[in-house]
Amino acid sequence: MTSTDTDSIWGASRPDRKEKSIDFYRECDVSVVGAGIAGLTTAYLLAKAGKSVVILDAGEKFAGGETEFTTAHLASALDDRFSSLESVRGEEVARLGFEAHAKAIDTIETLARELKIDCDFQRVDGYLFLGPDQDASILDEEETAARRAGVRIERLKNAPSKRVRVGDCLRFLNQARFHPLKYLAGVRDAFLKLGGELFVKTPVESVVAGSPVKLRTKVGPALVAKSCVIATNSPINDVVAIHTKQYPYLTYAIAAEVPPVEARDDGLFWDTLDPYHYVRFAKDSNGQHFAVIGGGDHKTGQSSQSAEQTWRDLESWAAGLIPQLGKVRYHWSGQVFETLDGLAYIGADPAGQENVFIATGDSGMGMTHGTIAGLLLTDLISGKESPWKDAFSPSRKPVKSVKTFLGENLNVAAQFGDWLTGGDVASADEIKPGEGAVMRRGLSKLAVYKSESGAVKEMSASCTHLGCVVHWNTATKTWDCPCHGSRFAGEGKVLHGPAVKDLEVVPSDT
Repeated sequence: MTSTDTDSIWGASRPDRKEKSIDFYRECDVSVVGAGIAGLTTAYLLAKAGKSVVILDAGEKFAGGETEFTTAHLASALDDRFSSLESVRGEEVARLGFEAHAKAIDTIETLARELKIDCDFQRVDGYLFLGPDQDASILDEEETAARRAGVRIERLKNAPSKRVRVGDCLRFLNQARFHPLKYLAGVRDAFLKLGGELFVKTPVESVVAGSPVKLRTKVGPALVAKSCVIATNSPINDVVAIHTKQYPYLTYAIAAEVPPVEARDDGLFWDTLDPYHYVRFAKDSNGQHFAVIGGGDHKTGQSSQSAEQTWRDLESWAAGLIPQLGKVRYHWSGQVFETLDGLAYIGADPAGQENVFIATGDSGMGMTHGTIAGLLLTDLISGKESPWKDAFSPSRKPVKSVKTFLGENLNVAAQFGDWLTGGDVASADEIKPGEGAVMRRGLSKLAVYKSESGAVKEMSASCTHLGCVVHWNTATKTWDCPCHGSRFAGEGKVLHGPAVKDLEVVPSDT
């Protein structure tokens, strides 16, 4: 593969400003944990509604989590398809799902215009096309369900784009795409102008529900709020309640050079395979045009294929679709959480924690789901009714998804069998600098990391959430939990929930 940058195409042109960590005790109307698209959108809309809002984020910069690793499709066409949602939740919920995602795109467009955010927002159409040797009945079924949901849709023999040739397809009108970090930089600035506060490098250690909600941070100062929104991609406040109903998957993306893309060639493109592939176009800060290609999803920590091979597979697939595909300049990986029905979990905490709300389960549609979270949670916290409340309720239990529920949770249970197997290596001498591996020592398993300088650090391989054995991810240099998606840096610092504690260091004399 010819990639030269492991950052996302968005991160390479991130508009930044210096942020600070929390410095003293605070009280506010609403605390928001997480500064990705869900957290920032929610915080801005609440501040605009007159609430005092404080955002806390564990990272070193705003939107530095999974929001940075999206491919930034803005679609009201559901990733998991209307036919699937309708079969599980019925026609009315399918209609509400479409309306919510369409409203999310409208909201992003409106905010970009009102706040004068130059974020490359553009309305484009989306095209769902068949994978090789797949039957056209797949498109027939989806077209019928989409029309019942109120979607503007057309059946075409080919997309009008001369850049991408897809054959028989469905055209979803009035979709969109944008630069997520430029957009969120503008939302952040508008939030701060309204008097909101944003603190990075401020991991939240505990959330105690009640009136008020009390948050303790790892850096010292506490925060007290009338309401709290947990927008950390995977909730850090629940140990079990939500995590049996959503499932972590790693997804991959590349950005390859293409000749200048004309308006008629622009669009969102995705196929009907499982896992499916998807394409959109973008420009970098130098004006170079790129095709952004994604796919290759697999359960977190559970792939027998290297990330490098997955990126090569994406390049090969895209070359067959886009004849003028050029050099791959960026490649990256992110994590998504799939739900039982393809809609996010947005609303009151399902464990019944008083005055605590969550936004999770992006289901591969994080940009629109994150915006829906801002709209819905602002209504709920402000005491207003929302037609979307039940459709996205974190407490819902789609009975027709019981087969998926059992299958996914049996998969989780099977991961605990890792405690009975051997290690990846017998000795730290086998680990290359900058890499990690799991090593067995007696009855224990260790997560062993060797720094670039050769220093070795040994930690327990037990995820600090519920004790699954973490796996080393060479591509992202992280320890990934195959059960519920927690991720840790090479030296053990927690990067992604539901875990809130670092991997436990094992004393060197053991």
